[in-house]
Amino acid sequence: MPDVFISLLISLGLGLLVGLQREHADQARIAGIRTFPLVTLLGTMTGLLAHDFGGWIIAAGLLTLGGLLFAVNFKFLDRKVLHPGQTTEVALLVMYCIGAYLATGQRAPALVMGGLVMVLLYFKQPLHQFAERLGQRNVHAIVQFVIVALIILPVLPDRTFGPYDVLNPRQLWLIVVLIVGVSVGGYFIYKLVGHKAGTFLNGLLGGVISSTATTISYARMSRADAGNVRATVLVILIASGVSFVRVLVEVFAILPQALPQVGPPLLLMVGLFACLIVFLSFFRTPPQEPMPEPENPAQLKSAVVFGLIFAVVLLATAAARDYLGNKGLYGVALFSGLTDVDAITISIAQMAGEEEAGVSYADAWRLILIGSLANMLFKGGAVAVLGSRALLRWVVPLWSAVLVGGLLLILLWPAETEWSFLRLFR
Repeated sequence: MPDVFISLLISLGLGLLVGLQREHADQARIAGIRTFPLVTLLGTMTGLLAHDFGGWIIAAGLLTLGGLLFAVNFKFLDRKVLHPGQTTEVALLVMYCIGAYLATGQRAPALVMGGLVMVLLYFKQPLHQFAERLGQRNVHAIVQFVIVALIILPVLPDRTFGPYDVLNPRQLWLIVVLIVGVSVGGYFIYKLVGHKAGTFLNGLLGGVISSTATTISYARMSRADAGNVRATVLVILIASGVSFVRVLVEVFAILPQALPQVGPPLLLMVGLFACLIVFLSFFRTPPQEPMPEPENPAQLKSAVVFGLIFAVVLLATAAARDYLGNKGLYGVALFSGLTDVDAITISIAQMAGEEEAGVSYADAWRLILIGSLANMLFKGGAVAVLGSRALLRWVVPLWSAVLVGGLLLILLWPAETEWSFLRLFR
């Protein structure tokens, strides 16, 4: 079948798909199962004619369609018929443009856009309910993330500055956007599922948003509610285990070819957490525990603070490698991990990807693991200072098992080992 007929059939099908939805949903009946395919076919025909007569014919068709829609709405006003919203009219204009785009031969984007139009129209009520559930604070979080990701990032220079030539503002801020984006995703999942999401889900969301913040929040709660200590321990343990999964995701995002060597020991740490979580879960079924309200992770102040921490870690690792060699990186990983695991993880992953840096994959995962274990020490100290004695009695043996397991991995794991199934990521 000639390509032109295939484009026309796709145009007809997309128009029928969207028109069917409007036939059932649009009470005003401005356009339905016949009008939408006609409009989409009109767009395709004008697009085909534009090859011979110029693009003005597409604009003329769009203006004609706009005039017809204006006349229909004017008719409703004249009859004093209530017709709130312009969803159907805008959908008609979009479908006309999709039809015109089909004439270019690019069918995949047109199919995707046609499907998205139908989905957006169909999920009217859920989308309106979601928008109503978003309070001013949540909209503020979205706006702040837009500032971080779409306004600040594009204007930053893409070249290195400073000592050791390691500070690239755009690459540095891109990492900030990555980390803030992951945290914002967890924050909105929390807002979607509500306060009482269950112990396991609270731990998962806490690890995605911030395992350190989750540990501090639940440690404070343990002083006020001593009856749910084991549930509190379980949430903190799950959040800390998820932070190791988060480290693996960051390594894969920055340096996927290193996963066969970096992944196995870190996966074993995740397995250790899983064993402890299963043990604690079967020891006693924990009650449903409300998760403390997390802070907005997209705050510009928080993003700037993380960017500064990341910049300091980059400079510290470069200086340590220059003055002390790769052995100096272990001290940097230890101290930087006390405050933030993400910064040292990404910094080491970037170094391992550069041949001139001289950081092997075997050194990379050990440095990342040292930073993660240092962060566990920090969280243990937070529990000791802010939490109840009952909580500390549970945390000490569990954290000791994690620290001992991590140190044994660092000391005993072979220098050159990789798992064959992870070679697929190379």
